[in-house]
Amino acid sequence: MIIGVDYTAAAWQGAGIGRYTRELIAATVPRDRSLRYVLFYAAGGLPPDGPYLRELAALCAANPNVRARPIPLSPRLLTILWQRLRLPVPVEALIGKIDILHAPDFVLPPTRARALLTVHDLTFMVRPETADAGLRRYLMSAVPRSLRRADLVLVDSLATGADLGRLLGVGQERVRLLYPGVNPRFRPLPAAECEPLRAQLGLPKSFLLFVGTLEPRKNLVRLIESFAHLTAGGAYPELSLVIAGRRGWLYAEIFAAVERLGLAERVRFLNFVDESHLPGVYNLARAFVYPSLYEGFGLPALEALACGTPVVTAAVSSLPEVVGDAAVLVDDPLDPAAIAGGIARALSEHERLRAAGPVQAQRFSWDTAASGLIDIYRALAGPRA
Repeated sequence: MIIGVDYTAAAWQGAGIGRYTRELIAATVPRDRSLRYVLFYAAGGLPPDGPYLRELAALCAANPNVRARPIPLSPRLLTILWQRLRLPVPVEALIGKIDILHAPDFVLPPTRARALLTVHDLTFMVRPETADAGLRRYLMSAVPRSLRRADLVLVDSLATGADLGRLLGVGQERVRLLYPGVNPRFRPLPAAECEPLRAQLGLPKSFLLFVGTLEPRKNLVRLIESFAHLTAGGAYPELSLVIAGRRGWLYAEIFAAVERLGLAERVRFLNFVDESHLPGVYNLARAFVYPSLYEGFGLPALEALACGTPVVTAAVSSLPEVVGDAAVLVDDPLDPAAIAGGIARALSEHERLRAAGPVQAQRFSWDTAASGLIDIYRALAGPRA
């Protein structure tokens, strides 16, 4: 059986779906060498010495059942041809025969094979005000069209599966739950191992941490307002807030909130943090605060739990599935005072949460995800009902 995987996000993106795809495929391909994989990706404009292509080359070198197939078009041009113009050129014309197509990033290219589509979330429908307007219009057209063509649909959480049924009428008989995992490098680390990173990145002595793209769904304006509430009147004088992540869209209000509240000396923006540094950064934080308005899974919250960092997150969408009883859940993420109360509770319950986090995180592993994915591939290759 030959499985074609759209590896474009993995080749281009450092975080999010890119990292999800790299972790999942790297765990899956060595498990059964009788399955062959073609990892294809839009390569136009991609630096040939990029870190994710080096990682892909190493994966192919270690696994003879895997080959990479670059397509000499940019992601934007390929999207225009396949999704906007709907050019009826199947992916097989570019990569050769496949039995299954796995598209891990919301949309399906044209194919003659049986198709597995991953839909990570429905932010563009559940929280449309937080989405980039152009991307929302595109997804509102492309995702339902791809869902109609998919034989099976993968989701990262029960919450997203329910959203698919409620909002787009996807029958649950076509939906398969596949929880993401957490890499073993995310674990409690000795202080001596982390302290050099504090100096390297210029991190404060005591800080709260957020990790994720700077965009409205992450609720960062209210996080900053909650930090102002928490520290009002001289409370927690040693505490800072560190926000780590690339700028996404509609982020101007985030920086404006820092200035409006006079927090320029206590809020630090790190931009993107390399994957190799993330475990140390989580370990150095006094608490991880993730008050997102909606998530299909919430991988940063899981990674923080695995590191033994107390987690504060919102009691919405998939997040209670991920954190269980090992985090402080905020019932109303629209209320900065409620977020501040959750942070105060996490700081006071530090030892309990440090012990509970790694235990909860053990429920999610990439090995388990890989085993489940292979079962889904084999079921999809069987006789049609």
